Amino acid sequence: MENQLIPEEIIMNQIYYIRGQKVMLDFDLASLYDVETKQLKRQVRRNIDRFPEDFMFELTSEEYSFSRSQNGTLKQGENFKYSPMVFTEQGVAMLSSVLNSDRAIKVNIQIIRIFTRIRQMLTDNTELRLEIEKIKNKLDNQDKNMEIVFKYLDELIEKKQEPQERKRIGFKPNGF
Repeated sequence: MENQLIPEEIIMNQIYYIRGQKVMLDFDLASLYDVETKQLKRQVRRNIDRFPEDFMFELTSEEYSFSRSQNGTLKQGENFKYSPMVFTEQGVAMLSSVLNSDRAIKVNIQIIRIFTRIRQMLTDNTELRLEIEKIKNKLDNQDKNMEIVFKYLDELIEKKQEPQERKRIGFKPNGF
């Protein structure tokens, strides 16, 4: 790949799962874009029509405190005037249209590629799980079939082990 501005691990560690979506926090993005968080928020608020709820949302106070306790990412002791904004993959893509610096554009491209790679890994993982589940089902069915075969074999063996007395037929010399 081309020269990266930021190591992938740093970006990947700043992608969180909130409200069932992979998102990035405003202050992490501001740091990556090398702008102040208030500047990023100002640009988003000026262009709020570009950021519907599925592109960007603000954390509730409960989500904010939970994220801080769970991840340790939200800076404790700092008071935020506004709740942190979080951006989905589409929201991050839209940020490049409101932040016009060369760095913001390059970092955005890198972030979108990472989101795409994560989505592909999840898809591959899901496909692998489905294949494993199919194999398990086949093995379960084979186990059941083998049990039936062994049951029939046991029944046949039991029948052979119990010899029944048979009436003799045929020629009897001298009345025997």
